[in-house]
Amino acid sequence: MTVSGTVRIGVLGAARIAPQAVIAPARASAEASVVAVAARDAERAAAFAARHGVPKVHASYEDLLADPDITAIYNPLPNGLHAPWTFAALQAGKHVLCEKPFTANASEAEAVAEAAQRSGLVVMEAFHYRYHPVARRMAEIVASGELGELRHVRTSVCFPLPRFSDIRYRYDLAGGAMMDAGCYAAHMARLLGGEPEVVSARAKLRGPQVDRAMTAELRFPEGHTGTVTASMWSSDLLRISARAVGSLGELRVVNPLVPQLWHRITVRTARGRRVERLDRRPSYSYQLDAFCDAVLRGQPTLTPPSDAVATMKVIDAVYLAAGLRPRGLD
Repeated sequence: MTVSGTVRIGVLGAARIAPQAVIAPARASAEASVVAVAARDAERAAAFAARHGVPKVHASYEDLLADPDITAIYNPLPNGLHAPWTFAALQAGKHVLCEKPFTANASEAEAVAEAAQRSGLVVMEAFHYRYHPVARRMAEIVASGELGELRHVRTSVCFPLPRFSDIRYRYDLAGGAMMDAGCYAAHMARLLGGEPEVVSARAKLRGPQVDRAMTAELRFPEGHTGTVTASMWSSDLLRISARAVGSLGELRVVNPLVPQLWHRITVRTARGRRVERLDRRPSYSYQLDAFCDAVLRGQPTLTPPSDAVATMKVIDAVYLAAGLRPRGLD
């Protein structure tokens, strides 16, 4: 179902990511505007709205979903709340841009995907990096055959989060390194390598069932292998990269997640070494453009619910291989 005019977005929760992910890109867009916010703490919502120029504050999430002036919802709530509030948004007739990871587990993702299909509304997972030209170029280089027969894919998303009271360390809110950093690493491995089987996984724990770091070994149907590394607190403090090794050469990408800050694409083959650098426009702006294209003109997205289901299946399999429970199954 498409709409005319502009995409008028309501934000569920006064999340720290919202200004970067939707508010700033919407200010630069002729086709989107952030018109309302709601949070469980009314004072926090009001302060957030005043700070970021959001014109309307709702007293509850339910009131925001009931607002007829809103055509789409941005859902940056904690991981464990993504599915229930995406369901609620669809029931209210709103399109949804949902932060990653899409849901707490693959079963939830499948249920949301079915609901989105029935509704005819746009539901898009907010893997913003996927909409930047760097991600497209990574996939093009691997698919082109320049590297020869693909042998191994390695993706890493490691960053320090020593504030252990953070919700990303809470199992009841579907936290853990594989859910947060790891969803990016798993998604990039799928982008470059295809759909994998998880062979093994090793977790470093912060608490019972909550991983602060995770490494998983993958195998793809075509015969190549993969390694996914994710960390919110480990000796590997900061590493955000992707690598694809083929029979004729290799691709290395530094910072494919937020390439607007800085990035480097390096290709080595028998013909030599070359470095590519692409557009520095924010990945979040590309993402919002794609969301507007889908809502206003019915264009397909690169991160539909079906793609989210595939990623969540990998994440669930990693947890099981590491001897941990997938999130949200208690």
